[in-house]
Formats: sequence, C-alpha cells, structure tokens
Amino acid sequence: MPGYNGTPYICTDRLLLRRFEVSDFHDMYRNWASDERVTRYLKWQVHKDENETRSLLENWTAAYISNTVCNWAMEYKGHVIGSISVVRADIKNNTAELGYCMGYDYWNKGLMTEAAKAVIRHLFIDVGVNRIVIQHAAANPASGKVAQKCGMILEGTQREAYLKNGEYLDINMWSLLKKEYR
Repeated sequence: MPGYNGTPYICTDRLLLRRFEVSDFHDMYRNWASDERVTRYLKWQVHKDENETRSLLENWTAAYISNTVCNWAMEYKGHVIGSISVVRADIKNNTAELGYCMGYDYWNKGLMTEAAKAVIRHLFIDVGVNRIVIQHAAANPASGKVAQKCGMILEGTQREAYLKNGEYLDINMWSLLKKEYR
C-alpha cells in the first residue's frame, strides 16, 4: 500500500519541484497555459486570461490539504516553467499515473525528463508505488521520448481514445514497474 505524503520539495541538478502558489499564475499563464503549442494534445484548452490561471491555482493550492495530492511546480532559474503531477492514483492497485507539461521555450533541454525521473524515484522509493504510468497523444512523440528516457516500456496504443477539438487522438501508454526501476 503506498504511503503518499503530499507534494514534498524535490531538488534536481537544475530544478526545484515544489508546491504551486497562487502567485505563480503569471509564470504559468505566460510560459504554458496560454500557448496552443503546449496545450495542443492536452486534455484542457488554453486559458483565456490570467484570471483563469489564477482561479485554477487557487483550487490547486487548496487541494494540497490532501496528502494524496502530488502536484509540483517546476521552478527553473527562479521562474515556474511547467508542472508535473500524479494525475491519477490507484491506491488499491498501487499505481500512479503521471501527467506533465512545460513551456515551449524550455522544450528539448532535458528538463522534463529530469523532473520525471525525480518524481518517479520519489514515487517508487518514498511513496512505495508498484507501477507508474504515462499516457500521451501518439501525435506528440516528445512526451513518449520523456517516458522512454525514464526507462518506461510502451505497452500499446489506444486507438482514437480521446476527442480534442473535433479530432480523435490515439493515446500511447507507457509503464514502469518498481522491480524494473534502477
């Protein structure tokens, strides 16, 4: 049985993974929530304005009262550039699903892989989950590269599993088991 302990600080070589604060709304809106390049394959639409982002962060920060909420702001050089979170925790089956997004200006620098590896380590070592899953639109191979660099195995593709802006998207599923983790 996993022992979730909320959203602890995690430091990597270049990143501080921490809880979101409502005051992060400007960075979040500017760096990724308003950018269609970032949200193109995600399950949410771009934010209309900073007020929408601020409202979301008010909800997210209030949710930290639960010790099962794992939702990190990715801070890089003093700015919040993205997010990584457990989007689904299956306590009964000891599985966690990760979701992530990051501002376009920070793509292809290895930052998301660095964050994902740190969160995966936390979930296996500190929390004690048995299985970690990442799902992403097959049309977004960069997300798959993050999963692959984290040592995950492609389990398969769910065909036309998600409808976004009138287009059915195939969804790839990756997983890593605790016994496979190095």
